[in-house]
This record gives sequence, C-alpha cells and structure tokens, in this order.
Amino acid sequence: MNLPLFIARRIYGENDGRRRVSRPAIRIATAGVAIGLAVMIVSVCVVLGFKHTIRDKVIGFGGHITVADYMTLQHDAPYPVCMNDSMMKVLQNVPGVTHVQRFATKQGILKTDRDFLGVTLKGVGPEFDSTFIANNMEEGEFPSFSDEKSSNRIVISRIIADKLQLSVGTRIFAYFMGDNNVRTRRFTICGIYCTNLKHFDESICFADLYTVVKLNGWEPDQASGAELSVSDFEHSYDVNLRLIDQVNHTEDQYGSTYSSLTIQESYPSIFAWLNLLDLDVWIILALMVAVAGFTMISGLLIIIIERTGMIGTLKALGANNRSIRHTFLWFAVFIIAKGMAIGNMLGIGLCVLQRFTGLIHLDAETYYVDVVPVELNIPAIIAINAATLAISVIVLIAPSFLISHIHPAKTMKFE
Repeated sequence: MNLPLFIARRIYGENDGRRRVSRPAIRIATAGVAIGLAVMIVSVCVVLGFKHTIRDKVIGFGGHITVADYMTLQHDAPYPVCMNDSMMKVLQNVPGVTHVQRFATKQGILKTDRDFLGVTLKGVGPEFDSTFIANNMEEGEFPSFSDEKSSNRIVISRIIADKLQLSVGTRIFAYFMGDNNVRTRRFTICGIYCTNLKHFDESICFADLYTVVKLNGWEPDQASGAELSVSDFEHSYDVNLRLIDQVNHTEDQYGSTYSSLTIQESYPSIFAWLNLLDLDVWIILALMVAVAGFTMISGLLIIIIERTGMIGTLKALGANNRSIRHTFLWFAVFIIAKGMAIGNMLGIGLCVLQRFTGLIHLDAETYYVDVVPVELNIPAIIAINAATLAISVIVLIAPSFLISHIHPAKTMKFE
C-alpha cells in the first residue's frame, strides 16, 4: 500500500471545522489553478481560431502557392505565362499538391453615372474552387465561370458595392487600358461577397478567365499564373521546394520564366503580424502558470504549518522526511486536479459557447472578423493540462523541504 497516498486521501477528504486557516487556503489555491487554466485554454483556442481564420481567408484569395512568370511575382504586374493542359498536369503531379487553378488579372475602372472606382479584375476558370468566396457571399451567387466564352458577369465585394451604390442585377461599365487604347465592357453584377479582409475586398472583382485573357490581349493558353492548394499548410514550404526543383527557372513556349512563391512570401506583413500573436500567448501562459504556482506554494506552506503536530507524530512513529513530503505533494496533486477539472469545464465551456453562439463580437474593420473565432484544439488543451500539472507539482518540491526542519520533540511538546 502507498502510505503517503493513503494519508493524503484521508487529509484531503476530512471535513474538520477546526481547520479555519487551511480550508480557505485550499479554496484559494483551487481557484487559482482553475482560473489560470481556464484563461490559458480560452487564450490558446481564441488565438488559434483567429490565426487560422485569417490565414484561411488569405489563402482563399491566393492559394497556398502561386506559380507565375518571374516578373509577375517580383513586380506584381500581369506578365503572361503558359498554363496549358500539359503544364497543369505537371503542377498537379507535384507531391503534396491537391488542387491547381488558373487565374488572370487586369487593372480597370468601374464607372457609374455618379462615381468611379479602380479595381482588379480577377479572371477564373471552371476549375476554380469557389468554396471560400461562396461561403462569404452576402447577395446573389458565385457562378461557374468559363474559359471558353464570355459571360459578362461579375462578382464584387460589399465595400465596392457600397462605394458605388450597386446591387445584384445592376449593369455597370468597366474600362481597361491596353495597347494605347481603352477597352470597354459592360458587366452584370451577379453576386456580392464580404470577407472583411479590407486589403482584398477593396479591389478584387471576379469574372470569367476568357474575358480577362482577351482584355490582356494574350493567347488562349496564357494566364497570369496558377494557384496551388497543398494538403497541409505547414508543408507548403516543402512543396514549394519541389516546385523549385521541377518547374522554376524553366521557360514556356513564349519565353516566359516560371517561378513560385508561398502565400507567406506573397503577404509577409500579414503572416508576420499573425506570428506575433504567439508571443502574446506565451506571455499569458507564463503569467497564468505563475499565478497558479504561487497560490499553490502559499497554500501548501499554510497546510504544512497547520499540520505541524501531525508531521511530528509521523516522524515519532518512524516516518522519514521523504515519505512525509510525498504525502503533502499528493495532497497538493488532489487540489491541483480539482482546480484543473473546474478550469477545464469553465474554459472549454466558454469556448463552446462562443463557437456556437458568436456571443462576443469584434470590429471587422480592425480585426478582419466580426465575431471572436474559437478553435477547440484537443492536443493543445491536453498539452496545457499536462504542463500545468507538471509545473505546479515541480514548483512545490522546494517548499515541501520545510518538513525536514520540523522536529518531533518540539512539536509534541508544543501540542
């Protein structure tokens, strides 16, 4: 039988009203662990949800990796590159790539009778994965665009619609510069989307690939490039290395040079900002663990002092310092376990409530989302629990050595 564990259970389970000092200390220590763990769980789930939500929005506009002409990626100008069927198959066969879609861009101006606005017309083909945009549609629908004929339909953002006072079904003129002349197209607005990513919503409109290629004066098998989706975001860099080996620096039949960039390289400022959130999380975790540790240390010291008589009696009966320290460490584990159980219920409960109700809202113009996003990451929650338990017990080892300074003769004389 494990004697320290047995004694710790008896001490923890007793309901002695005379322990007027240790009982409040135990409650405070339990509350410290519970609140600290709940705050850590909520912080990690919210930050992970926020990072992944923003990341997925950026990827929704550009894929994980962009393959285009070298000049296009370096100068953000629409230099054409060949994206015929054979090239698409080459990209699809790269290990780790799950989807490939062509795109073409053209700068233009949308004009109404009262106002005008510069936009970027993004042409997409029938292989375009419209899941992200379709999930963010506010009005109308996102059609299946063609690469063989013009539909004269366009999807705009809510910001553009509000600035120009447009709605679904409205017909609008668009003007494009090229070859020392102005080309005019008349589009019908078939959908309005809103992602709350101001950087994209302010300028990007979607149309069919055929129209944009024609506006650029390119060949039918040319495009601005291709957007690649990978099976795992964390492996996008590895997939890009394979593209560098197999595709980059090769030339197409028109003399354009293929090159590639990951989404992190295309938008470094956005991902640098998201990475800064990790520092905030580590600071919160350190503070909460420190609070839980200090409350447990103070609680354990109070309990040891109040149990001085019992410690002296155990020593007189032959118990050594090590077994008595283990007794109080087991006692502390019971307190920590109760606090962790309460903290898990509180933290996970708040996350579940926010995820399914969207109770707490945010300013979309500042945070790019209108509600606080939450991601219930089970491995992260388990890791937080394990680390909290381990650190809390480790910091209690040093205070437990106070037991070695308690002498049986003095304590029994005092009693």
